[in-house]
Amino acid sequence: MASSSGAASAPSASGFREIPIEWINVGPWQPRRRFDKAGLDELAASIRQNGIVQPILLRPHPEKSSRYQLVAGERRWRAAQLAKIHQVPAIIRDLSDAECYEIALIENIQRSDLSVIEEAQGYQKLLETNRYTQEQLSDIIGKSRSHIANLLRLLLLSPFVQNLLLDREITMGQARPLIGHDQAEALAKMIVAKGLSARQVEALVKQPAGNAGQKPKPPAKSADIKALEKQAAEKLGLAFHIDWNETKDRGKVTIDCQSLDQMTNLLAQLGIR
Repeated sequence: MASSSGAASAPSASGFREIPIEWINVGPWQPRRRFDKAGLDELAASIRQNGIVQPILLRPHPEKSSRYQLVAGERRWRAAQLAKIHQVPAIIRDLSDAECYEIALIENIQRSDLSVIEEAQGYQKLLETNRYTQEQLSDIIGKSRSHIANLLRLLLLSPFVQNLLLDREITMGQARPLIGHDQAEALAKMIVAKGLSARQVEALVKQPAGNAGQKPKPPAKSADIKALEKQAAEKLGLAFHIDWNETKDRGKVTIDCQSLDQMTNLLAQLGIR
């Protein structure tokens, strides 16, 4: 895509410049690995209508003159290409690699649309590149040290399970019990196929290896559910069972009738004759 002028504009009064799209390269510090196509199309449509409201952040390319590396704003840059915009407003700063890694990760975390794996990989890169401790990283990012530590542990999972997290086919709560499990991939496939909740996964991984393929036991009933069962059984004079799934907020009621008379009497109490 060529710029109409073939050159960057001089800095404006607001401090940013118009930079040709083709002069910009993505830096290695970008934490995001996957972009939602529908979201990019929506952003491109908005850019066609309203332009780019917030400038992207660049640094001069260390090896190529008149070229820049993208530090923050990759979604805007990609959407601008879809919108066939030739130049984008940019702020240019001299930044070190360490600063670029930090800024790119913070920007994406603040947007709250990184997958947990992308976020974990960003943390790992900052720890390696900037030599931070987890405590220092916690202060900089504004996340608790336990949050950072829990995400970093996800990187111990196999690439297969990490890709399920990247694609948001499973959640962090479903994946955490699989860390260190020798059948993690098989269990991950089962989670996706059966839609197991995080609590069901926790119960499943505690079963002996030979029982891993069996249906996980349902979670224990709460005291409130047991009380309702007892109250209904005493009132009806029949065995009364409530199966309630707190995760899905749905359930079923089973009433045991030992004879046709019992069923007839029950229906009568419900006003059905």
